Parts: sequence; C-alpha cells; structure tokens
Amino acid sequence: MPPTNPARRQALTDAAIELLASSGAHGLTHRTVEQKAGLPQGTASNYFRSREALLVAAAERIAELTHADTDRATDQPAALADLLTESLLTAATTLRARYLAIFELQLESSRRPVLAAALAGLQDTALRITAGHHDKLGLAIPRENIPALIMLYGGALFTLVTAPPELLSRDLVQSMVQGMVQGIVYGCAPPGAARAGAGDW
Repeated sequence: MPPTNPARRQALTDAAIELLASSGAHGLTHRTVEQKAGLPQGTASNYFRSREALLVAAAERIAELTHADTDRATDQPAALADLLTESLLTAATTLRARYLAIFELQLESSRRPVLAAALAGLQDTALRITAGHHDKLGLAIPRENIPALIMLYGGALFTLVTAPPELLSRDLVQSMVQGMVQGIVYGCAPPGAARAGAGDW
C-alpha cells in the first residue's frame, strides 16, 4: 500500500521546490530531497518511485500553492493592474524560489514528455481558474483574450524573477503591468469601442 502521510509528502515536495531553485534540476535526487526535508533515507522513493515522478509532484505542488495564493488575492475586489502588480512583485521577491523552480521544470520538460504533459495539464487548469477569477472580480476582459494576458504575464514574470534582486522596484513592475494591460484592453478592443479608464483595470 502506498504511503498516506500527507504532511510527509508535502515536506518532500516543498524540499524539491527549494532544491530546484537553488541547485537546478540536476541537483534534484531522492537523497538530496530527503536531506533537505530532514527525513530518513528511502522516504522519497517510497512516495515517488522515479525522479520523474518527483519532478511532476513538485510541479503539482507549485500549482497548488499558486492557486491558493490567487484565491486569497481575489477575495477582495481590486483593479486588474493592482492585482498584477502585487502578484509580480511578490513572485519576484518573497516567492522567487518557487518561480525559479517552475522555470527549471519547464526547461526539464523539453526532455521529459511525462513532465511536459503534466505541465500542459496544469496550464489548462490555470487558464480555467484565471477565467473564473476574472468573472468573480467582474473584470472587463473577453475570455478569449485571457491566454494572451497569461503569456504577457509569464514573460514579465521570467524577466523579473531572473533579474538581479537589487534592480527590482514597484515602479518597474507597475510600468510593465501598464504595458500589459494596455496591450490587452486597448489592443483587443473592437473598433470604435470606448476605452476604459485606469480605474477599470
């Protein structure tokens, strides 16, 4: 019977995320994860039979954490630009390790079809969840434009997370977000449509 201790499994996946961020995918093994989590040798292989299974579990844990953060962020109504600014700023500072880890997983997925399939499934889920959050907040962005917004967000995220931390500032993030929102809201508006005011973003 497979292990059923959720806390131990979570400790292993959280340790895997930290290792991906600090050492890259090449530094992720069952033993290094056990050491990072402070668990006995052999524990990781009991939960994850292969290194690939460990990588997939780390990706799923990142998605779980990110969705939970987004749920909390959308509990209070806010303008789209404010939501994106806070999200990007937090990702590039407080949660930098998490996003470095997901970038490592994305690179690794180019060589591992199973991981690529798992990431594609998580991306589809993220798209549906994002659309739901937009509906919840009453954001005036057509659903068909959400994939473009996610791509712009991903590009900004990579730029900020991989930049030297000392170069980051709220002004820089706000400038990037302004360009993103204008590109989606203004660039995708039908001809003759009135442009929304900044307070509507």
